[in-house]
Amino acid sequence: MAGPQPPYRLTERFGIHQRAAADCARRNPVPKLHVYPGHVFVVLHAPERGARGHVHYVGLDQFVGPNWLITVHGPVNPAVSSEVALDETRAVARRLETGRLHPTSAADLSFALVTALTGRMRDLLFTLTEEVWHLERQVTGGHGRDPEQFLEELFTVRHGLLAVRNMATLSHEVYGRMGILGVWAGPAHALLLDLEDQFRRISAMAQGQHDYLHGVIEFYEARTNTKMTIASERLAVIAAVTLPVTALSSILEMNVIVNSSTHVGQLVALLAVMSVMSATLLLWARRKGWW
Repeated sequence: MAGPQPPYRLTERFGIHQRAAADCARRNPVPKLHVYPGHVFVVLHAPERGARGHVHYVGLDQFVGPNWLITVHGPVNPAVSSEVALDETRAVARRLETGRLHPTSAADLSFALVTALTGRMRDLLFTLTEEVWHLERQVTGGHGRDPEQFLEELFTVRHGLLAVRNMATLSHEVYGRMGILGVWAGPAHALLLDLEDQFRRISAMAQGQHDYLHGVIEFYEARTNTKMTIASERLAVIAAVTLPVTALSSILEMNVIVNSSTHVGQLVALLAVMSVMSATLLLWARRKGWW
């Protein structure tokens, strides 16, 4: 495994195809596979969570030959430490140094590297799943937090699950293509099937958690909308009760209460009529189940 090198040096020293070498000089937005005589070029992405729940796509480029493997890292987002791009290679290097890993071919070494990448995906998926459960408990418990902030948290976790599923799904397609092309023959072909299965399962688990969170969001939105509907109905009842009273008082008040004198009898009768009207409307609304 080697770190970033200028494309021309890679081409001169290892005979790497110039198109693949040029790909290393720029950031690839999606995983990809190029098969060349003597080696393959594979681009994958690992997730790295950033500020406000944003998930960064950390590229991992591999040149895999018959008995050699070169990894190229970067460029990375300025918001992400460059050390993050080396997590998988360092993990595999530690296993080699401690004698826990004994690869017999470049395919074995690449398999260990990609398995470390899927491990990072699972770790993030585990963290997001815990957050989903925490949010679900708040929703079912009838939390009293700021709705705008709470919705932002819900959709932040949803974004993370979508990012993990997207990475896993696209990587699954890459290794599915490698399997069809028979890039690694013999016993190494089983490694392709294993990696394809790993990515498929991570994608399925992320989809399952996404669906579960979507149900939580729907429950929260339905309860919020129900509260707003009930509030609107009660406001409508209040308007219905006060409207005839307002209309009656606006017509008669100037004739009942004047500066020189007040017609007490008429005022009492007017107040009694208003009370009866309000009570009748409230009773009718109650029987309708509006409050």
